[in-house]
This record gives sequence, C-alpha cells and structure tokens, in this order.
Amino acid sequence: MTGDPSAAAGNPSPPSESDVHAVLEVNREFYRAFESTDLDAMSDLWEHSDRVTCVHPGWEPLQGWAKVSASWMALFSGGQPLQFIITDEHASVSGDTAWVALEEHLVPGDLSDGRSAGTVAALNVYVRVGGRWLMVAHHGSGIASRSSTFD
Repeated sequence: MTGDPSAAAGNPSPPSESDVHAVLEVNREFYRAFESTDLDAMSDLWEHSDRVTCVHPGWEPLQGWAKVSASWMALFSGGQPLQFIITDEHASVSGDTAWVALEEHLVPGDLSDGRSAGTVAALNVYVRVGGRWLMVAHHGSGIASRSSTFD
C-alpha cells in the first residue's frame, strides 16, 4: 500500500487510512466477482456511464458502460473459471479518485498444481460517488517476461 503523492505536492488533506482500506476492499470485491463470474456483482462495482473504459489483455479498448458490460458478459459465458492470485497491490487515493496497481497471476481451473497461466499488470481506477467507490477504468496488460532492469 502506498500513500498519496499529492500530499508531497502541498495537498493539505492526505487520504485517510480508511479511504485506502475501502478502495482495497472494493478492489478485492472486483476480483471476487470476476472469479465467481457474477455479472450482477460486477455490474454493482462499476459506474454506469460513457466515461468508463476497460482494456482486457489482448483486446481493443472498450469505452462506455454498454461495451464494458457486454465484455464481462462475454468473458463470463466462456465457461472456464479463473482464480486470481493478486500480488504487488498498491493503492493511492487523491480526493474522490483512487487507483490500484497490481499484478494478477491467473490460475485457470484446469491447472490443479497451482501453476500460474500468466501474469497481467493491472490498473484499476475508482471514483467516489455518493460515498461509494465505483470502478471507472480497468486496464490489464500481459507481462511477457521478467526483467531486473527496473527492480
């Protein structure tokens, strides 16, 4: 978990720990909905507007709730459940906007030995609306290989 860099830029009100914890919990709800292929739960987590965007690994960017919700319906009807092992989760909050950067280690249902089928670098963006944190962007990008260049 990381702090808010805007505090260093002179923002007089750094995020509260409760805001950071709330965003992390909503982020975990996102992955629970994904793993359980629960379209209703996934829908409840997103803002339903034209400004939402989603980039699934290997897909073209999707803009607007109609296209984003259709993508979840297509993914959930695929039949193969996924399990996510989340690592390197870092949340930041600035006012009513928050983002979580993390790695998704995908474990398809047919890999009984727990091996990861692939790793995706993900960025999830949330906005606070009426006291609730709602997702407005999800971007997942496959990680081809590890490099110690930036460690």
